[in-house]
Formats: sequence, C-alpha cells, structure tokens
Amino acid sequence: MSSKPVAPALVSVNDSVTRPSREEALRAVRTLLAWAGDNPDREGLKDTPKRVVDAYAEWFEGYDADPAVELSRTFEDVQGYDDMVLLRDIEVESHCEHHMAPFLGKAYVAYIPTEKVVGISKLARVVEIFAKRLQTQEVLTNQIAEAIETHLAPAGVAILIDAEHQCMTTRGVHHRHVTTLTTRFTGVFKTDAALKDRFLHLARG
Repeated sequence: MSSKPVAPALVSVNDSVTRPSREEALRAVRTLLAWAGDNPDREGLKDTPKRVVDAYAEWFEGYDADPAVELSRTFEDVQGYDDMVLLRDIEVESHCEHHMAPFLGKAYVAYIPTEKVVGISKLARVVEIFAKRLQTQEVLTNQIAEAIETHLAPAGVAILIDAEHQCMTTRGVHHRHVTTLTTRFTGVFKTDAALKDRFLHLARG
C-alpha cells in the first residue's frame, strides 16, 4: 500500500512565528478593503482577496527558501582562476518592511574565488531569496554578502544595490526618480582600494 508524499516543512526565518491559514489571510484582505472605504462584496473586489494572497505567496516566497541550498553545489576545478567573478544587473524586486511598499532596482555581485566557484545562476538566486522577504536595502545588501562569505569562503565579496523605493516615490515626500545606493565590501575588496574601484567601474560601466 503506497503512502502519500509528505509536503516539505516550511523554511522560516523566524521559527517562533505561526503562519496564519489561507482563510485568515483572505479575511484580513477583506478587512483592509473595507477599512479603505470600499465594499469587499462588490463585483470588482470579490476575487481581490484571493489575488492578493496569491501575490503575497509569490512576492514573499523567499521565506520558504534557503540560500545555503543554492550555494551548496560548488565546483573546485577553477584551474588557477583567482580574479573577480561579477554579475551585473540582477533584478531586485523587494518590499520595504516599514510600509510594505515595493522597492525595485539592480544588484551587482562580485567575489574573488579561492578554491571553488558556484554556478552564476545561484548568485542571482541568492539575491532573489533575500529580496523576496520584507527588507531594508541595507540589511538585504549585508545578507547577500554574508551568505556568499559563509558558503564560498572567497578572498572577498563586493555588493552594490541601486533601487527606487515606492514608499518614497508614491507616498510621503513623493520624490520620483530618486534611487538609493548601498554597498558592502569584505576581504580583499575592503583592503585593496584599486580592486574596489575596479569593481565599481565595472558594475556601473
């Protein structure tokens, strides 16, 4: 007699948090719609709670993913390569933890391998995992760098993120086209000014 497969446990960044049910989430969206001043039962809004909950599942899927898994498969046959590995223009789609408003931009990720490298798509995936959580840009920048440092043990890591925050452009001060730059440098990128400048030139060039 075959048994049904067991769904994998959720990977949470906070094990003390109990995730509400989907029905509870749907009711919460209905409450917000009513609080905003509209009727959740009118034709155009009947399916909005479902669409919002589905969108949240996609926007915040990073809580159910582990960057360590992405960085666990490495390749040691680098044949003496010890220069910079740089990915440019990685899409960043995240939400600020203060207003739950999107911030959108690009990430530039580089590291200097020592004995092993990782598939380049895995670096982009690490950015995506951390971005798909409620974030500040500063913490996001640090988390990406620390994950690469921990799992690849490179000679150095360099991260630059350039993003536009809709909590600033669509509310509050309403300043459009203002972007925020954050950086993090470790190892040789922190101690070697010429290497840091080369990264910045290549990333922004």
